[in-house]
Amino acid sequence: MRVTEKGQVTIPKEIRDRLRIGPGSEVDFVEREAGVVIEKREPAPEARRQTFEEWAAAVAGTFDTMGMDGKAYVDWLRGPREDLDPR
Repeated sequence: MRVTEKGQVTIPKEIRDRLRIGPGSEVDFVEREAGVVIEKREPAPEARRQTFEEWAAAVAGTFDTMGMDGKAYVDWLRGPREDLDPR
């Protein structure tokens, strides 16, 4: 295996398949007396992806629009537009 200028190496396909390493997988390089070992990092149980519904329920009631409806709030965020707002 050759290291690129950016410090990258390609994990051989047979090893990626055996360890189920794919795009987005995380690995650790562990230094041992005989050299360095690559280990697949298992995601923490709490790191699992939420469904949209779970996320929406978790953030419900945490957003303050200062009493404005959606359109008014977006307009407030954007600020005045010279091309649309007369002076």
